[in-house]
Amino acid sequence: MSVHRVPVKPALVRWAHERSGYSIEALSRRFPKLGAWERGEAQPTFKQLDAFAKATHTPFGCFFLTEPLDESMPIPDLRTGVAISPATPSPDLLDTIYLCQDRQDWYRGFMHGEGEPQLELAGSARTTDGTAETAASMRNALGIELDERLDIPSWAAALGRVMDNADAHGIVVFVSGFVRRNIRRRLDPQEFRGFALADPWAPLVFVNAVETKASQMFTLVHELAHIWLGESGVSDTDARSGSDSSSERWCSQVAAEVLVPLDALRDQLKPGTDLKLEVNRLARLFKVSTLVILRRIHDADQLPEQQFRDAYEAELGRLKSRRQSGGGGFQLPGGARVSKRFARALVGSTLEGRTMYTEAFEMLGLKKTASFDELRRSLGYY
Repeated sequence: MSVHRVPVKPALVRWAHERSGYSIEALSRRFPKLGAWERGEAQPTFKQLDAFAKATHTPFGCFFLTEPLDESMPIPDLRTGVAISPATPSPDLLDTIYLCQDRQDWYRGFMHGEGEPQLELAGSARTTDGTAETAASMRNALGIELDERLDIPSWAAALGRVMDNADAHGIVVFVSGFVRRNIRRRLDPQEFRGFALADPWAPLVFVNAVETKASQMFTLVHELAHIWLGESGVSDTDARSGSDSSSERWCSQVAAEVLVPLDALRDQLKPGTDLKLEVNRLARLFKVSTLVILRRIHDADQLPEQQFRDAYEAELGRLKSRRQSGGGGFQLPGGARVSKRFARALVGSTLEGRTMYTEAFEMLGLKKTASFDELRRSLGYY
């Protein structure tokens, strides 16, 4: 009995392998004939091709195209200095953006159906606006004035406060370290730390949770600044503010001023104290990362340029081993955090029969009815 082979083009196999980010050696351990497939010397069976598609996170139908897809970034790319070329976004980043775009499309339709007005804060700022004035407006809206943060016991609680207050203002926020619930598809913070999807009715922010909670705080506020601008984009949110994009630099400056106002920093700074001890103390006080504190001490003209750069690089290396997930909102199975506003709207719509359960499960990253029921009960639906 002959085995049916799929006449897939070698270029498509090679494209799927390269876009996955896996080495030929790693994939060949599972698919010994991969090299032959790429050279056109052999063809996979249907079962082998299906397994290869799943292993490389490639849509199965792509193997029947005449040529590889042009997978450019679907939103503006504002990153600089990332280890992975901005011209070749990973399947993990692309799938995360596509999922959030689907969520936004659904929520926009929901808002229209409910007759809700546009959000006044979305697109209310310009890069020509003063960063201090914009930061003051955002601090007030997000409920994170310094005196309030002094009473917050931890970075996680502070992050949750900002997420919940953004949610209360109509901004949908998601925090996750994986693609959906697949723990094998861990999001790489070296590729991106967050992105914003601007919209007058359904602005959305995504934060990569494979970072410390203190770092997530800066990313969250940075992306919220993009919502204030009414601008979409994927960011690496480097506190050094070295981006080629004027709006990216502006958002980083605003985020830094939101979290660590220079006047407040100068009041709290103790000159002559050991730098490491002082940075750690101020990070605990302001509930931000030590990297942001270093940036702000430099902005306050209390840390020379070269000393700042050396200290920043050393601290960046130290923090790479201390990543964690977390946030506010509702926690889903797998540790992801989902906007309360979005979850309440989607679960309610599903229970009323306006949204299919399969669609709700897809947008929430759920597989089991029990998980949906648990979320339903936590939202007060019985």
